[in-house]
Amino acid sequence: MRGLLYIIAVILIIGWLLGAFVYNVGGLIHILIVIAVIALLLGIIRRA
Repeated sequence: MRGLLYIIAVILIIGWLLGAFVYNVGGLIHILIVIAVIALLLGIIRRA
């Protein structure tokens, strides 16, 4: 489960980078980075 959270976080970060810098899709793309950070934090908290 922990590995899955990291994979999802990486995919979301890549999607955020593409959306923020390649395509100008507006402010909604920043939700992806927030979700990715939450997924990473959940992975860290569950490991402890």
